[in-house]
Amino acid sequence: MTKNKRVIKSFGKEWQRFDQSKLDKLELKKIFKDYFKIFPWKLINKKSIGFDMGCGSGRWAKVVAPRVGMLNCIEPSLAIDVARKNLSQNKNVNFIKLAIEDINLKPGSQDFGYCLGVLHHTENTQKNLNKCTSLLKKNAPFLVYLYYKFDNRNFIYFLIWKFSDSFRKLISQFPEVLKILFSDLIAVFIYYPFAKISLILDKMNFSVKNIPLSYYKNLSFYTMRTDSRDRFGTNLEKRYTKKQIKNMLKKAGLYKIKFSKNAPYWCAVGLKK
Repeated sequence: MTKNKRVIKSFGKEWQRFDQSKLDKLELKKIFKDYFKIFPWKLINKKSIGFDMGCGSGRWAKVVAPRVGMLNCIEPSLAIDVARKNLSQNKNVNFIKLAIEDINLKPGSQDFGYCLGVLHHTENTQKNLNKCTSLLKKNAPFLVYLYYKFDNRNFIYFLIWKFSDSFRKLISQFPEVLKILFSDLIAVFIYYPFAKISLILDKMNFSVKNIPLSYYKNLSFYTMRTDSRDRFGTNLEKRYTKKQIKNMLKKAGLYKIKFSKNAPYWCAVGLKK
């Protein structure tokens, strides 16, 4: 089995387990806003046709679909069945079970697109980014989220990640039952304590910017478990600086590139030339 196929299979199992049915609606809206804050909704209307590349459980599509005319949810793993279930009430969603490189949508046919937390788990990120943008019409917006390389953090923060990454490389090779066990243990003993310490300090008006996992201070334990499995369960992970991402988006034919100033890093949006 190729590395790409192993990654696809792993994420399929993740979204089958964490199908987001236990995620509070208000929390979903909060997380959605964090990712989509910079998206130019003024360019989108009820007639717009777009795509969700690597839709997973369909959690983003759940919020996007009611705002547009048609949404193509693209997912190569078994998670496509989870998305079908979660989006069963949305009649304007088209499900496509294909990998990015096999997409059969007509180039230049989409009014918008987004790909969040997917491309850094593929072997050829730039090529797959180019594939995404090739589907867009001229001046159509594209939102992307790629793991950051801690270019806006201090050296200690980077060292902590480096240490944790050694565990990811190990845990990601385990059978699924052990992946679940260890990622849950990390959520209990690492994510939760750091998140709650950050919450307490934040309420005391201390800056928590440089505390690892402070992003989760107001999020549920369910989200922590989901993201722990997401982070430590994959054997393929890449990270990029803000400058690298900007250059990649330019190579993919985007202009008017804008980055979010808030976590999660890095979210960026651009328009197709």
